[in-house]
Amino acid sequence: MSGISDSFQRPINYLRISVTDRCNLRCLYCMPREGISLVPHANLLTYEEIDVVVRAAAEMGINKVRLSGGEPLIRLGLVNLIKMLSQIEGIEDISLTTNGTLLASQAAELKEAGLRRVNISLDSLKRQRFEDITGYDGLLEVLEGIEQAHRVGLEPVKVNVVVMRGINDDELVDFALLSKEEGWHVRFIELMPLNHKSVKQLDFVSFDEMRQSLASLGQLEVCLPPIGEGPAKYYRLPGAKGTVGFITPISEHFCFKCNRLRLTAQGKLLPCLLSDQEIDMRELLRKGASSQEVKRLLLEAIASKPQGHQLAQGFVPQGRLMTQVGG
Repeated sequence: MSGISDSFQRPINYLRISVTDRCNLRCLYCMPREGISLVPHANLLTYEEIDVVVRAAAEMGINKVRLSGGEPLIRLGLVNLIKMLSQIEGIEDISLTTNGTLLASQAAELKEAGLRRVNISLDSLKRQRFEDITGYDGLLEVLEGIEQAHRVGLEPVKVNVVVMRGINDDELVDFALLSKEEGWHVRFIELMPLNHKSVKQLDFVSFDEMRQSLASLGQLEVCLPPIGEGPAKYYRLPGAKGTVGFITPISEHFCFKCNRLRLTAQGKLLPCLLSDQEIDMRELLRKGASSQEVKRLLLEAIASKPQGHQLAQGFVPQGRLMTQVGG
């Protein structure tokens, strides 16, 4: 296996794949309450087409795959895709990002198929507030999903919290305490701007503000991540088994170490999450593309990765909602 780097000498070894634009929640920052115009199922990449892309990517040195949506567990037969990907030589880690509402009933089967670990989105520990944020009274289902993920060994379970000023920023202490009391790995995420009038515009809370709000809990000590090479900075509270992480795309961006490409459910390759640039892969795949042809498009995407996003210059991507990208 040969590794590959982009034009800024960043090694690229990670592919995030959205398997659907559909979701059973309507989170304030992600999708309008009335929903979106959904892509016809026939226009989504098939599992076999995804398999072709991942096999070519693995031969180039990509060894980590994360599946996302929308909500990936909505798509029927996802376990079959995981089985397929787990058999690809060179793929060392298959993970999943989910809202957790459907996880409890599927966790064991996903683990058996080859899924290694999960990230679960959870923006409030308060039942009514959870419903206000997501449009669905599903907090208990998510908590059950987290418990079941631990039970079957989808470790580490990481809990992602998008922090929104005036919405849930008063819950940071409650979440952080769960890293101490329950061993949770909690990650606080700065809200990324979206230029979509259909999605409620919210104020982000910076890394420094988040960290200051946790000062009453004691000194946060820098620590190693529980697993992975992601963008989060990890800390540990005194005596905690779990960790507190911060993902800071705005105040302290991490573009300098970006190691990933994204593939949307429609087969668009995205060199950067915060850019409207895309490369169409579906058309080539449906013409029976060879492995070399797929690699050519992957190389094109890698070569076109920008040095960093341009949020500070006022550029906000306008092409897609977050549910159409996979985060």
